[in-house]
Amino acid sequence: MRLSQLLKSKLHHAHVTYANPDYVGSIEVDAGLMARVGLQDGELVHVWGVDHTARIQTYVFAGPPGVVGLNGGAAQFFKAGDRVIIAAFALTDEAVVPQVVLLDEENRVVRDLTPFSVLG
Repeated sequence: MRLSQLLKSKLHHAHVTYANPDYVGSIEVDAGLMARVGLQDGELVHVWGVDHTARIQTYVFAGPPGVVGLNGGAAQFFKAGDRVIIAAFALTDEAVVPQVVLLDEENRVVRDLTPFSVLG
């Protein structure tokens, strides 16, 4: 068996709502957005800056609507208002159709970018 690491979930152009270095780490993301793209509490995610070159890995946990907040050491790399891409990957030997959405300034879905999506 050969496993490949394939994109499974992506929140494109999320806007950071807060950065709190005094929390114990991770990224808090709107629970509805997490469900929409198949992210689970505690899952490893990549967070890539759109407006600058920061790139980190951390774990995600569910938060209230509209929230995308960086905590702990991750907060040192981003500030409120920054645009980020949040992505997760699956290690699998099967095909994966990644769940991808484009967000607006309020972290609301404006377009489904999932390949072959009838919504996109």
